[in-house]
Amino acid sequence: MSDNKINEILTRGIEDIIEKDHLQKNLESKKLRIKFGIDPTGPKIHLGRAIPLWKLRDLQNLGHTIVLIIGDFTAQIGDPSDKLSKRPFLTEDEIKKNLENYKEQLGKILNIEKVEYRYNSEWLKNLTFKEISQLAEIFSIQQMLARRNFKERFENKEEISLRECLYPIMQGYDSVQIKSDLEVGGFDQLFNLKAGRLIQKHFNQPEQDILTCKMLLGLDGRKMSTSWGNIITIVDEPNDMFGKIMSMHDELIPDYFLLCTRLNLEEVNKIKTELEQGTNPRDLKIKLAKEIVTLYHSKELADKAEAEFKQVFQQKGKPTDIPEIEIKDKKLKLIDLISQTKTIPSKSEIRRLIEQKAVKINDQVNNNWQAEIEIKSGDIIQIGRRKFVKIK
Repeated sequence: MSDNKINEILTRGIEDIIEKDHLQKNLESKKLRIKFGIDPTGPKIHLGRAIPLWKLRDLQNLGHTIVLIIGDFTAQIGDPSDKLSKRPFLTEDEIKKNLENYKEQLGKILNIEKVEYRYNSEWLKNLTFKEISQLAEIFSIQQMLARRNFKERFENKEEISLRECLYPIMQGYDSVQIKSDLEVGGFDQLFNLKAGRLIQKHFNQPEQDILTCKMLLGLDGRKMSTSWGNIITIVDEPNDMFGKIMSMHDELIPDYFLLCTRLNLEEVNKIKTELEQGTNPRDLKIKLAKEIVTLYHSKELADKAEAEFKQVFQQKGKPTDIPEIEIKDKKLKLIDLISQTKTIPSKSEIRRLIEQKAVKINDQVNNNWQAEIEIKSGDIIQIGRRKFVKIK
């Protein structure tokens, strides 16, 4: 059973493994210290970030020690991985705010009581300029510019800060501090993970093995990004989580079953075949949505979310519970009314939705964003397919 589990860990949803034979032998013969770093650059963990966390849970179940490094220091530096422009410099207050519910979220996947929980500010904030210079000496500008995203930014004359070049050095130094045997991460992290091996070698430590997971695309088929709003977080409400999955591009269904559910591979392959043979994608999305909502909430809430979805979208009804907002104005321009619902972050996005006829008041479409709207208690505003609010 253990050998079968190890084989699945090393194959399912895996993009690349460095020193696979060495890693497999170690997994079978001794208990490893397994490193995973996560920078709190946002307050919520999305499904893409959850993929390596589930891999860690499987390794944890085999008895290995998970060392979870919260990058409260590296989050300020900013990971440039797969970024086509310079990342902002986060403040300590922003990072503390993002960290408020991290343990609770991580506990949805990992057994937190058995996790070695560390913050990399423990060692990084105490490094002297001389020590940083000695670490920087391990790398060259040529190595940094060989990174795909740095190469593209350099060719496009986009700014690359020296601060960003420090990120893999500091992330790699984490491996030395916790004496990592294996580091797990997304494939976009490969450069950073390799940096850990180089720095461990410099300090005469055994070089960690590396296991990288496949990347999950966002609901619209683009890279998953909070700024694009194409994500599902592991703390989304069941109805919202269910509805987002139902809105995804059909071609993403197999990858989401493979990377985001705990269904066995035989079942996942069967679903892929069914999609190729013409099974209605909607039916497969319902199954997918129920699997994911059950994983992060419960089967009972998944069943309720399915019923709610069918009521709203298939039977053209209204949600059972519509959030209420208080608006004191008697009249407002449509764009200002929608802005007060706080469901859409920017007025430019609101205007676009109105002009695309995605906004209804009491089931009536109005595509004039400048229209004066008389506001009455009990009015129901619908924005897009999933957002409803009631005026009180």
